[in-house]
Amino acid sequence: MKTDSVDRTYPDDSEKAINKAEQHLRRGRASRRDRWYPLFHIASQSGWINDPNGLSYYHGRWHVYYQLNPYEPVWGPMYWGHVSSSDMVTWRRERVALAPGEGDDKDGVFSGSAVVDDNGNLCVYYTGQRWLDPNNSRAGQTQVQMMARALDSNAVHFEKLGRIIAPPQNQRMDDFRDPKVWKQDGIWYMIHGVGTAQQKGQIWLYSSRDMISWTFLKVIFEDKNPDVFMVECPDLFPLKNAKGDTVWVLCLSEMRRDPQDPDAETNVVAGYMVGDFSPETGFQSKTSLRKWDHGHNFYAPQSFMAPDGRRIMYGWMKPDPSSMPTIEDGWNGQLTVPREVRLDSKGNVCTLPVSEMAELRENELQAGSLLVQPESEITICEDLQAGEIIMEIDLETSSFHQAGLKIHATADGSYVLLTYNKETHQLVLDRSKGGNGDRSSRVVELDAEGNQLRLRVYVDRGSIEVFANQGQAVLSSYSFPNEGPRRLIMTSSGGNMVISQCQVFTLSDNGLNG
Repeated sequence: MKTDSVDRTYPDDSEKAINKAEQHLRRGRASRRDRWYPLFHIASQSGWINDPNGLSYYHGRWHVYYQLNPYEPVWGPMYWGHVSSSDMVTWRRERVALAPGEGDDKDGVFSGSAVVDDNGNLCVYYTGQRWLDPNNSRAGQTQVQMMARALDSNAVHFEKLGRIIAPPQNQRMDDFRDPKVWKQDGIWYMIHGVGTAQQKGQIWLYSSRDMISWTFLKVIFEDKNPDVFMVECPDLFPLKNAKGDTVWVLCLSEMRRDPQDPDAETNVVAGYMVGDFSPETGFQSKTSLRKWDHGHNFYAPQSFMAPDGRRIMYGWMKPDPSSMPTIEDGWNGQLTVPREVRLDSKGNVCTLPVSEMAELRENELQAGSLLVQPESEITICEDLQAGEIIMEIDLETSSFHQAGLKIHATADGSYVLLTYNKETHQLVLDRSKGGNGDRSSRVVELDAEGNQLRLRVYVDRGSIEVFANQGQAVLSSYSFPNEGPRRLIMTSSGGNMVISQCQVFTLSDNGLNG
């Protein structure tokens, strides 16, 4: 199966749609309520945001594109939003980059990736979507892979080049999307997700020498879970272990049907496997599927290689299906903080905030060691809108049963509880007493490192991200506190908590809040 050229049947007429979207976003920003709007996470000024797209470094600036519905704070017709930065800390909001046109992307410019071609031009690959019946989504859709090229050094304006890959003509495929492109040994490769006619989730591999004509090579992955009907947002990249050997990480986001309720909202899981890869043999997994993040709200991550060789990833903090109170505020969804993906000394995949995040630090509220007595609390900050907490808890000298942090604690007694249980070795993010939204908990088991528990916690107006033991485990969750000051409290139950090192910083905004 080979595509011979770009299909440019329809002219690129999306400029009008981009201008209309920009006008609506500005109107939405004027009426937006900011009680939970992030100070240092990437979000749209209004409307809906989902998958990170087109992550890249181009002409001295970091670029993050993202799935965007500019018209409502719910999923709808997809555009590409865009922000850029010179330092990955302070961001500049750019105009909408891509909008639906009259051709294969008439009903949506879906997710994709970006690469710099051999001539130094930024090229993006994305999925174009059309409904078979615009009035009935159950009638199905068509999805094809498409290409566009940046027209300026700021990667703000794009020329759409049209369709490059379509599904096989003899197969009905509603789900055929999310191209990820990279160059290896002088040849360009692409993977994308597929939901087959038999309701199997797969990842397909293609190759190209000119970035336009693509040859199908093989299916490199098929999900063995019978409830998975689609694998989307695939990613594939190498990492070096401590011995200098290369291992490959296959990243995927599973869409799972609910066996009890086929019409229910899809269950989703974002995970990875570690193994070997070559274009000739495909991907051979050496591990089972492992979650990238154990929190409530993480999905559809994408990575790219920075100029210094780091593998950097953003994820989408997917809204809770049961309740997302920001809808009434005129916005919905945000991305995670940027994370570096690497292997630890034991060969485990870990993710930690990129080093640039330290540039956001403003005031240091706490430094040094700290002792929290049994059945007591210490208020560290009376109103933490945006902050970073770094803690090393001495498990050998601590006698607590359960201890940790109350986050977003308000005067009415609501808070989110982050605790570690010494007996079960479980780290728990508990929203049962939170102010608004979903009230469930998330749990992950940890292996203590030398009797030390290391935590790095990012608190924004409406979210919490926890990195434990140098990125061994991560939990990302929304938290929507009630009105009033938001205290940060340390608490210990069943014994004392000995904190050998504690730092608490307030963080500045990232430039996108205006």
